Amino acid sequence: MTTSAALRARLANGESVLMPGVWDPLSALLAERAGFSTVFLSGFAVSGTMLGVPDIGILGQSEVADAARRVCASVPDVSVVVDADTGYGDHKVVAQTTALWEEANAAAMYLEDQVWPKRCGHMDGKEVVEPGEWIDKLQVVLRERDDLFLTARTDARAVNGLHDAIERAKMARDIGVDAVFVEAPQSVEEMQQIANALPDVVLVANMVEKGKTPLLTPSELAELGFRMIVSPLSGLLAATQALGVAYDVLATYGTMRDHQDLLTSFNEFTDLVGLPKYLADDITSR
Repeated sequence: MTTSAALRARLANGESVLMPGVWDPLSALLAERAGFSTVFLSGFAVSGTMLGVPDIGILGQSEVADAARRVCASVPDVSVVVDADTGYGDHKVVAQTTALWEEANAAAMYLEDQVWPKRCGHMDGKEVVEPGEWIDKLQVVLRERDDLFLTARTDARAVNGLHDAIERAKMARDIGVDAVFVEAPQSVEEMQQIANALPDVVLVANMVEKGKTPLLTPSELAELGFRMIVSPLSGLLAATQALGVAYDVLATYGTMRDHQDLLTSFNEFTDLVGLPKYLADDITSR
């Protein structure tokens, strides 16, 4: 079973799918060790960690494709959902993006309706294209894909209001996408309106700490009608804080000797990245 098929099977069985955000093989390995069977390769996180820039359209197709290849190879049994922003160009480029994501063994793609250069969904100042342009790009993915699970994301709530966002989501549902994602509803009531209007398609909820949407648990979201749940920044923000604390301690004291409680052990780290397997393979090959 492919990772795309595994994701579809979980949803078909009525399960909720919680996806932590990852940005590189190490974060993906940690998510897998925690028990996650699906992860989200976040454009926001890759922008910050690979390039040290905000999620405002600086990150391009090639950087994300490269990150996807590395992450998918590191956790081959995990369904990796890969952010594709707006597809990075016209219909030909969207077709190329689809091929690159499948070549990387991504399980799924998010494709949104923002004007390029896009912004993080919880930033102000976004713009959206006309719905027909977005629908045409989604149809390119549907036509070109082999197995890729396609989520259609609309950012129209912040630009044109909730009604327009819901109408765009309905248009995407009607052409046969696998899931729809109305970004950044601003209350539980708005989330309920989305779910009431779209009862016959998988719905995505984006749980961004201190973002525009209320933070709810998977069971609370399932009661509303949302079964794909992405928590894109939890790991990134936690790692950023942990790195900041460790570097501050090292800068202050010149050593971590008295603060090793802040650190993963050397052996735990080498186990995580597979040293025992590599050593065993080396011995076997002699």
